[in-house]
Amino acid sequence: MNTATKLEKHTAHNLLSSMLLIRRFEEASERLYQRGMIRGFLHTYIGEEAIAVGSISNLRDDDYVIGHYRDHGHALARGIEPKHAMAELCGKSTGCSGGKGGSMHLFDAQKHFMGGHAIVGGQLPLATGIALGIKLKNLDSVVMCFFGDGAVNEGEFHEAMNLASLWKLPIVFMLENNLYGMGTDVSRSRAGGESIFGIAEPYQIPAVQIDGMDIMAVKETTMEGISKVREGNGPVFIESMAYRFHGHSMADPTNYRENAEVEEQRSRDPIESFKKLCADEALLTAKTYLRLRSMLMLKYKTRSNSQKIVRPRTLKI
Repeated sequence: MNTATKLEKHTAHNLLSSMLLIRRFEEASERLYQRGMIRGFLHTYIGEEAIAVGSISNLRDDDYVIGHYRDHGHALARGIEPKHAMAELCGKSTGCSGGKGGSMHLFDAQKHFMGGHAIVGGQLPLATGIALGIKLKNLDSVVMCFFGDGAVNEGEFHEAMNLASLWKLPIVFMLENNLYGMGTDVSRSRAGGESIFGIAEPYQIPAVQIDGMDIMAVKETTMEGISKVREGNGPVFIESMAYRFHGHSMADPTNYRENAEVEEQRSRDPIESFKKLCADEALLTAKTYLRLRSMLMLKYKTRSNSQKIVRPRTLKI
């Protein structure tokens, strides 16, 4: 792959480390959930790491990120400390939202991470408002708004697209199409089949569809899109085709998917694919990979044994 040769080793290692961090974090969160240390809903990002890492790595500190309820990957890619994110999942006051938001509402104003949002499509008008504020202040920041395939069936999606195009707002609309809305195949919930990016055409928003499990495709496409938006050309729309390896949430047994389908998608694991690409391009050795993993585990180890269940107390707001 020609694009891989453009990567410097440290950049490749950072991308790989970021995806590994998200994967390990999500695996740890699942274990804590099963032990009763995380309550409520838990939607993991396993299998979709390339989208968050590949796109957010192109942003500046003064850009904004806003997303949906499957927000752990976006938060970590934006730089929220894993210990603060995990504390939030466990309902602790040391969490990034003070323990009051939980899994679906990670937030960090200093990082310009404007939250995960539990309401499907609810983040879209918020992203539009943030982008309008940026434009009124004559700044060249951009907003990267993540949403799933289910959100395109919501009314606020169309309202946000219309105003963003009409007012040429600085938004990168990042659609994460993982082919299922809860347990329903996209082709059964939306006229037009699995492909969605054509929905941007009536709004005169440039749109493209990419392989969301290929981190280089994500990184290059979003880099180009961000550049266009930052130049004042209005929004862009990127549909990243992906697949969540686990269920919609921890309560989902995924018996609506065939094992053969899941295994086929697992063979396209974004982490393993990028690791192989880096090795083929002499950007990574087996020894270096083990070192990266060891450093990651040492630096960001989730101390599962130290997490204690937080008993309900009087809520102070």
